Amino acid sequence: MEDPEAWQRLRHDQGNVVSLEQVFAHEMTIDAVRANVEAGRWIPMFRGVYAVVTGDPTPAMWRQAALLFIRGPAVLSHATAAAVLGLPGGSDALPIHVTVPYGSSARGCQGIEVHRSRAFPHIVLAHCDPPTTTKAQTLIDLAVAAPSTREGMRVLTAGATQAHLPGERIEKALEVRRPRRYRKALLAAAKMLTQGVESVLEAWYAEDVELAHGLPVGARQVARIVEGRRRAEDIEYSMPRGPLTVRLDGWRTHANRRTARVDRARDNAAELEGRSRLTFGYEEVKDTPCAVAQVVATRLRQLGWTGQLRRCTRCP
Repeated sequence: MEDPEAWQRLRHDQGNVVSLEQVFAHEMTIDAVRANVEAGRWIPMFRGVYAVVTGDPTPAMWRQAALLFIRGPAVLSHATAAAVLGLPGGSDALPIHVTVPYGSSARGCQGIEVHRSRAFPHIVLAHCDPPTTTKAQTLIDLAVAAPSTREGMRVLTAGATQAHLPGERIEKALEVRRPRRYRKALLAAAKMLTQGVESVLEAWYAEDVELAHGLPVGARQVARIVEGRRRAEDIEYSMPRGPLTVRLDGWRTHANRRTARVDRARDNAAELEGRSRLTFGYEEVKDTPCAVAQVVATRLRQLGWTGQLRRCTRCP
């Protein structure tokens, strides 16, 4: 080896993962590779790619190995990218998902799944190491891979709210790279986000209570003045006999005395203004959305709604 320092830099830059071509470029022989493998100093990963350490390779090393195996332009995507970006649905398990430009001759292998995209230049997250698809595109990929339309919508909205991605960015991503399935449903989910859905609980309510049962779409984050301060109500329906406020009480963030005090003030303000109100928690919306829809529909009819409640696939 002519330049040991260059070899060490390469190992450092690539997280102790190298390709056979790089090994040969540093003037090592195939016999040296075999000797290191037999001695347990190097670990074979994908064909022609090695972890130049002892012990089990880390998830980061497997991701680097997949990119070295593919060669040419490639980025981590789907569940693999979600794991790097800290998004829901991320997984460090094999297979490693990578996306390459459409027309690339890259092929996967056992442990690597290759996807292709005509919009490759537009889906790469800038200044990310290792390279991944953008957060919006990653969530869309996961949603398209979901087993049903409803689950795809849930994956997209839950991921976007957790990552604080605005609906407009999701809509733009859906236009740049139009998904092969669920496109209309995912556009509808993105529209919910632009209309003010700001949490996973609100997304579940919008999809599993309103949309699934044919309820009217309420206004989101409606501003109300409570004790001289601006407060936002989660959902509000304007009906002929008066408005109905629906409050979603995510107990994980409503478990302190200060928030409880604010909620009581909001209740009092609604009472003084003559606004009907219903409150549902995490358990009701997630576990019994059909029952929640029945309650909301009953109150909406009392306030003048003439629509029909629709049965969903979960309704008894």
